[in-house]
Amino acid sequence: MSGFSTARLKMVDGQVRTNDVTDRRVLDAMLTVPREAFVPADRQALAYLDLDLDVSEGAAKRFLIKPQLTGKLLQAAEIGEGDNVLVVGCATGYLAALTAKLARQVTATECDSALAAKAKAALNLANVTCKAAACAEGDPSAAPFDVIILNGATEVVPEALLGQLKEGGRLVGVSAESRPPRAIIVTHTHGEFGHRALFDAAAPVLPGLERAAAFVF
Repeated sequence: MSGFSTARLKMVDGQVRTNDVTDRRVLDAMLTVPREAFVPADRQALAYLDLDLDVSEGAAKRFLIKPQLTGKLLQAAEIGEGDNVLVVGCATGYLAALTAKLARQVTATECDSALAAKAKAALNLANVTCKAAACAEGDPSAAPFDVIILNGATEVVPEALLGQLKEGGRLVGVSAESRPPRAIIVTHTHGEFGHRALFDAAAPVLPGLERAAAFVF
């Protein structure tokens, strides 16, 4: 077993399973997808650590969220084999690659066009479409979605994304609208949206989903 394969197994056993992720499909995906393939070469040694991993190469910081949070969000989303899924702020594409193991079709958006190009090259999967787009915009052309997953946090209600949920669909991510930040699931039922907190969680805020700066005298 290679060094990365061993690290991947330790990540799943030590970080993901121990945080109450029991969904076999999610665990199998995380055991299969090589996280190091979505990390710049000079940071691959950090690929399996329990941290939000900076994969940006420009001024704007972009991250792969912690493995344990990734697993818990995927489990909460309950992605079905026939689902159409949107991954928002995919960075280099790791979360989209995991989602592709679970869903019929995945659309991944990334606001950094250079990273979007890297994600598209790294993914190269028949059931994944990767696009450069603002995080707050989603992808109306591929909507409606059964599931929307945020690869990070939002400080505002993502109205445009919620509008792209199918009836019966759900959005999962981290809400940092108040303290402490929490992982949430938003369900679209009978034309209304229900919000439910899942667990305390922290993640970098996605570009374009920040709270507007307050005026200060």
